[in-house]
Amino acid sequence: MNMQAIRIHAYGGPEVMQLEELPIPTPAPGEALIRVQAASVNFLDLQHRRGDLVQQAFYKKKGGLNDNLPATIGSQCVGIVEALGSDDTRVKIGDRVICGGGGGTYATHVLAPANHLIPVPEELTLEQATAGLVQGFMAYALTHEAYPIKPGDWCLVHAAAGGVGLFLVQMAKIRGGRVIAVVSTEEKAQAVREAGADEVIISTQADFAKEARRIAEGRGVNVVYDGVGKDTFEGSLDSLAPRGYLELFGQASGFVPPLDLMTLQEKGSLYINRFSLLYFRDAWHDYAEHFVRWVQQGQVSVKIDRIYPLADAAQAHKTFEQRKISGRILLIP
Repeated sequence: MNMQAIRIHAYGGPEVMQLEELPIPTPAPGEALIRVQAASVNFLDLQHRRGDLVQQAFYKKKGGLNDNLPATIGSQCVGIVEALGSDDTRVKIGDRVICGGGGGTYATHVLAPANHLIPVPEELTLEQATAGLVQGFMAYALTHEAYPIKPGDWCLVHAAAGGVGLFLVQMAKIRGGRVIAVVSTEEKAQAVREAGADEVIISTQADFAKEARRIAEGRGVNVVYDGVGKDTFEGSLDSLAPRGYLELFGQASGFVPPLDLMTLQEKGSLYINRFSLLYFRDAWHDYAEHFVRWVQQGQVSVKIDRIYPLADAAQAHKTFEQRKISGRILLIP
């Protein structure tokens, strides 16, 4: 039997993505075959398609997203376990699971290490699980673990209308934080206000660092959550109060260049953490219980901007790159 997958044979724009038929693979020992129900579109997928990560040593070392072509695009999905390569008590055939952090999820089927799969709570819909669980977990780990927000803390959130950004705003408010959301348009500003942001800065109209310090009583914010990277890094440091924390969790604009550590002293004895969700997996159980309750009680909403059929993955990438979305984009096989 065959499966369908979105493949690239060269790096480039969305046009390099093609829907192809391939044999359904057989799981090896320790692997599971997942029938994909929905895949999320992430910035990491765009970087893979464009070849941005080919020269990054970290991703090569992890054994994925390298220069091996052709390749199937996609990094996260929700699906059903259809087959196991060996007896594995952690998952069983028929389980609904999250497959994240691997590759090849823009497809009807994907292979994944069985020990990397995460069960999906029954209380969540397919859309809530695909669009919310992994991105929500990142926001949870950032706001509850990496820098546990205290009541009254000023928090600056970049790209606040994006998938992770909206969760950061909502979870910072749950912690009692005061949130300054940075967005690029007035339309996105409305979305983050609805999510609970106390103040909004439109980055195309103002210097976000100056505005953040003004809003935060002239002292600066306690924490900045920055998934943009190179373009916002200096401004993020300038937004912080003395002894403030910069939680850097992405590089949408490029990787941050090397930093003279004396800069941290000069700007107020600052802290920087290069966050990785890999080191917070032990918080998953507590998070999943919180997430289900927050969704059921209306404290957290999962916003989906667009849903495309798998065959329209190239259009989904075009929409993503136009930066006109607020929330998540999903692909349905």
